Amino acid sequence: MADSTQQLLKSVFTNGPIEGNNTSVLDLLNRALQLVCNRLDSSAAFILTSQYDNVFAPDSDIIDTTEQQCVSHFTASLDAQVLFNQYINSNQVLCDSLLENAQSIIYNASQDNQTLLQDKPFLSSLLHTFTSLNIDCKHFALSPVLRVGNVKVILGALCVSEPKPVADDQPDPCAFVIKLLDDTAYQLASALELRRLAVVLDNKDKQYQELFQLLPMACALIDLHNNVVLQNDIWQSILPIRLGDNLFNILRDEDHPLLNDTLHIVREGILRQAWCEIPLRNGIKSHWYKFSFCHALNRQQQLLLMVEDVTERYRLADELSFHSNYDVLTGLPNRVQFENMLEELLKDEDHIPSCIAFLDLDQFQVVNDLSGHQAGDQLLQQVAVRLKQLLRKGDVVARLGGDEFGLLMHYSDKSSAQQVAKRICQQLFDHEFVWKGIKHNISASIGIAQVDYADNDIYGVMSKADAACQLAKEDGRNRWHFYNPDDPQMHIMYNQMLASVDIAGALALNQFELFYQLIEPLDKQESGIHMEILLRMVQSDGTYVSPGVFLPAAERYNLAPRVDRWVIDNLLKWGGENLNIWKQLSMVSVNLSAMSLADQKFMSWLEMRLMVEPELVDKLCFEITETAAVSQLEQATGLIDLLKPFGCKLALDDFGSGFSSFAYLKCLDVDYVKIDGQFVVNLCSNRSDKAIVSAICQLGKDMNFEVIAEFVENTDIGEYLRNIGVDYAQGYAINKPTRLAELHSGLRTPWLTDAISIITEEERKALEI
Repeated sequence: MADSTQQLLKSVFTNGPIEGNNTSVLDLLNRALQLVCNRLDSSAAFILTSQYDNVFAPDSDIIDTTEQQCVSHFTASLDAQVLFNQYINSNQVLCDSLLENAQSIIYNASQDNQTLLQDKPFLSSLLHTFTSLNIDCKHFALSPVLRVGNVKVILGALCVSEPKPVADDQPDPCAFVIKLLDDTAYQLASALELRRLAVVLDNKDKQYQELFQLLPMACALIDLHNNVVLQNDIWQSILPIRLGDNLFNILRDEDHPLLNDTLHIVREGILRQAWCEIPLRNGIKSHWYKFSFCHALNRQQQLLLMVEDVTERYRLADELSFHSNYDVLTGLPNRVQFENMLEELLKDEDHIPSCIAFLDLDQFQVVNDLSGHQAGDQLLQQVAVRLKQLLRKGDVVARLGGDEFGLLMHYSDKSSAQQVAKRICQQLFDHEFVWKGIKHNISASIGIAQVDYADNDIYGVMSKADAACQLAKEDGRNRWHFYNPDDPQMHIMYNQMLASVDIAGALALNQFELFYQLIEPLDKQESGIHMEILLRMVQSDGTYVSPGVFLPAAERYNLAPRVDRWVIDNLLKWGGENLNIWKQLSMVSVNLSAMSLADQKFMSWLEMRLMVEPELVDKLCFEITETAAVSQLEQATGLIDLLKPFGCKLALDDFGSGFSSFAYLKCLDVDYVKIDGQFVVNLCSNRSDKAIVSAICQLGKDMNFEVIAEFVENTDIGEYLRNIGVDYAQGYAINKPTRLAELHSGLRTPWLTDAISIITEEERKALEI
């Protein structure tokens, strides 16, 4: 029996639609059931199957292979066979019950089967089915549910003859029946599953080939030697690359490193997909193509190459390069164009009398916070139009960034420039801006400076106007100041500006140094140091310039991305040179400016820089200020998407300083929130600060981020923070900023001892009040 069944089941799998044979699966199953009937001397046998996806070829005569199906063989009555199949296939409840609960059974109608029927409810259903169909079932045998892959099978036999008496040394006939059914059911399930897999694989291969040809863009498969081994129809029609060509052989030599780096990134698994843009000569013209690579997921380890013609984009980029000098929102010249105009003016040998001015809108962030960014954009557009109306003919107004505007006034002296500034302050103050029923008061602070042709570069002139603008703000806003070098207060501010705008020289000469400050866990047993990286500018006499002096100017003069790049690059170099210390560290926080978030070149550099430091990047946490995140929510979200695959963390700095901190926090998936120091420095004595800090702690628990408190200046504050559930503390009470070069171990020394008593829940609630 076993040999015959195996041979039959082999034919079930090898013959049929796949091999082009017309023998149907149904016929083969009928032959298998006939064999079971002959071997067991049964009047009927049936098989119930359940298959989880399309097992058979589309032209198979199995009714619907995605549902349960019953096939039977009755030796004496074809009508009974048809009725039985129809009844079982139409009874979904019975099929489900059998395919979930069926067990090995030998049933004899002449015996007392009360206990058997009670234990096996599905058996009663089957016997009821036989009775309904006028099938006299004296004996019945059933296999258990057998599952192989995505196929379930139950095999049953009806009217089994009475077992003949056997000697003691002969096998039990009932055991023989059960074993025969079990073995046959298992072999049938295996054959059906093998057939299902063969059909699926055959169909998948055909679908893959058809889809590959139907893809709406040029595609090819690239082997391990970078040769083209398969290409679709579109590829052949637009690309000068044929089967067997090596990609490197058709490129210019100078483009080889770019292609090699792109292939390396995908093959080494650094990214699942990578692309590069490369020029190729197609006929007499050169075309730019975007080559995108990803794994083809086949045994040959080939890459799928998708090619897009981006020539038109490059052409448009050349034609529209002029627009890169203008602000999209207001249509005004941008900072780059403004600085170019100023440079051209300084080169003018006629030395025409001119003045420049910096204008900052007062409390512009309030408009964004209360009425939204759409209102802020509308206000900027209105101010741009108003400024153009208020300037003299030939004067230039530019948008330098955010709410900052620059004015360049030709043939202007102190008196005429003051008249312009006075007119602007008065007119903007009288300008009524209403957004959805909310009225906003508008004013501006203006700093003016005479263009001095003795200055070496534009930054000397801009620093004077910048210093005057800052002084106007400090004096109460809605006013203007003309730069006067004899004014002591102006002189001090100008010297600070000069020190800060020397950033470009400091970057060129490497005149920066990294410092660190500890971020101490309050209620954790971390072994490694958690620290924030700080930056200092080193002057020629060895003294340090605080970042509070030079970083604002770095952002004003569009140097912040270069500064951030220096910090990250040198920090990772230090980590690579001190790998043992780095591995001991718990977390290393680095600040990113708002301008870096908006600089696509910087973000692309950051992604590539992190790729080449797999041993270091998972320790990094990037901090962005709440103001930067709120004002550039899309860029902040993009940063999160960039960092998460590397295992980097993200912290929101200065939290609580804006008007809508909580509203924007739900949009950002941050790991840490740093409470603004103004709420921490007087925490122990200020009831409002306690309430705000406690609320942020509860928010951290609910939204699954950890809380860091800044400006921790004594242990009393640290103990209070610990007791209300703040996770980390940072401040002078823990340590002052220290040179990174002096860090010789990444292991931490606890700040607060474990001797501090644990407060009760009632005491904690009292602290939160």
